[in-house]
Amino acid sequence: MKYRHSFHSGNFADVHKHVTLLQLLTALKKKDKGFLYLDTHAGRGSYDLSSPSLEATEGIGRFASLEPSAPELRQYAALLAQFRARHGQRHLYPGSPLIAASELRPQDRAVLIEFLGAEANALEASLGSLAQAREDAPRSVRVERGDGFTRLRAWLPPPERRGLTFIDPPYEQTEQDFGHVTAALAEGLRRFPTGVFAAWYPIKDARRTAIWQAACARTLQAPALVCELWLYPRDSQVGLNGSGLLIANPPYLTLERLQAWLPELKSALGVGPSGGASARMLSQSS
Repeated sequence: MKYRHSFHSGNFADVHKHVTLLQLLTALKKKDKGFLYLDTHAGRGSYDLSSPSLEATEGIGRFASLEPSAPELRQYAALLAQFRARHGQRHLYPGSPLIAASELRPQDRAVLIEFLGAEANALEASLGSLAQAREDAPRSVRVERGDGFTRLRAWLPPPERRGLTFIDPPYEQTEQDFGHVTAALAEGLRRFPTGVFAAWYPIKDARRTAIWQAACARTLQAPALVCELWLYPRDSQVGLNGSGLLIANPPYLTLERLQAWLPELKSALGVGPSGGASARMLSQSS
């Protein structure tokens, strides 16, 4: 299975990924000073789920029927409802760049990188609609067409000296992309040692995931945690068994809050006893 934004929008991995992203953005907004949001593989920004796939039905469809108790889950549900109300489309689903653009303050800015021209054009259009609906939109949201792994170097460190870099490649060439993610995290931290970095990864083979995490633990010169949600046995042949995020320089109390809301999300999205959730610090023994 090859993970692509448009093919799998709204699935359980998207929900896990986007709740986590929103938590990180909220943490950065606790300080008044502005920050840079850098998205290396932005996609088209929003997706029409009026004819949802089975993955979307089992992902955001299940989440939409939930009455969450955790603040992070309630915040995501409210963001989704507000986004749809702004655009007047009850089946519209926001991707990471639109979630960020919805949350950034006037003093914050964003650079959204997308390789495919058609996707970048669609993202520009989505951002234009969002800007018209927001009086307090950030002053600068830039869409750039290019290779996110390469362009990351051009934008770090940001003059704000605060930032969140979100790395979410398609994993069309899984082994190669895992290597690119490790290198991007290492290079980003070298250029911007105090920045927050979050990289999404698919869980399809538990052994491969463990090897990659161990390599990151040896390579990255920063505290890091891993946050995972899986619905199927981690080494089954289903395809996308689980969703993970590696977060370097996590903001204060990020781990504790992840451990609070992940079990609730797992219960809402889980399809059987083989699912699970975990959030832990990454260590040299990983």
